[in-house]
Amino acid sequence: MKAFITGITGFAGGFLAEHLRACGDEVLGCSQRGTWPKWAGETLHSRVRLFSWDVGEEADDDVRRALAQFSPDCIYHLAALSVPADCGTTEPTERAIEVNVRGTERVLSLAASLPRKPRIVFTSTSHVYGKATPEKHILDEQSPLHPQRAYGKTKLLAEAAVRRIASEHGLDTVIVRAFQHTGPRQEPRLMLPEWVEQVVRPAIETIRVKHLHTWVDLTDVRDVVRAYRLLAERAEPKGIYNLGSGIPRRTGDILDTLLRTAGKSPAIIEFHPGPEKYDPIADIRRLQSAIGWQPEFGLETTIGDTLTYWRSQA
Repeated sequence: MKAFITGITGFAGGFLAEHLRACGDEVLGCSQRGTWPKWAGETLHSRVRLFSWDVGEEADDDVRRALAQFSPDCIYHLAALSVPADCGTTEPTERAIEVNVRGTERVLSLAASLPRKPRIVFTSTSHVYGKATPEKHILDEQSPLHPQRAYGKTKLLAEAAVRRIASEHGLDTVIVRAFQHTGPRQEPRLMLPEWVEQVVRPAIETIRVKHLHTWVDLTDVRDVVRAYRLLAERAEPKGIYNLGSGIPRRTGDILDTLLRTAGKSPAIIEFHPGPEKYDPIADIRRLQSAIGWQPEFGLETTIGDTLTYWRSQA
């Protein structure tokens, strides 16, 4: 398979490129700067061609020519402002609209212009769903769409753009609503690496966390990218799929596992204490029926590998 990945140098993009290469796929990618980060190994540097394209801007002739010459079988559209805090609070910033919504329109329109139209796997998010409650927190693809925050709103608008442009141009698209995923190399503005970065400090005495009693759906990024490729191969055209572990985990229990694995016992400062609450938990029966996927990385492995990575960076 010939695969083009937008946002290839990002957290999930890098792992996806590595997985696709391991499967024997030919991979081309783009990123805003067009350069590999420090973590990129020889396989990516030598086997994956990378060029610069900020999807927040129109594709120039060089981008169009590179993609036409490559003629991908599948486009994995991952490029986005994917840290929710970067998108605004309740309403999206102009940059979030430009990248997450108009950027998606640009990628779909570029795909439609190719002589041989590829399948497009678009990565959306669980943030498009409404607020979860203790009574209703396991959500399937038919659950109400009512995003509370700016990031989810941009992704819901992008989903609409995918459906509209696919209908206009006869494109084969798959929408993946990815729930929270984590692992080595994730930037420390997100839950697990934020904690791990604190834990690996030599003289740690305290660790600051937001909330210890939130139930979350947490999946290893390596399982997530494996599902992306299976969806590219097996999903129904125009299908929408939740992608997560399907397992509710309490943030305090995740932290306990981290500290036990690290062999440390710092004082914990909870700076948003409050009652128990739920993030959406994925009902993944549709995904499993379509592609036969199961997570392979246990939470302890994910935590251990993330600790190892951050210790190597210290």
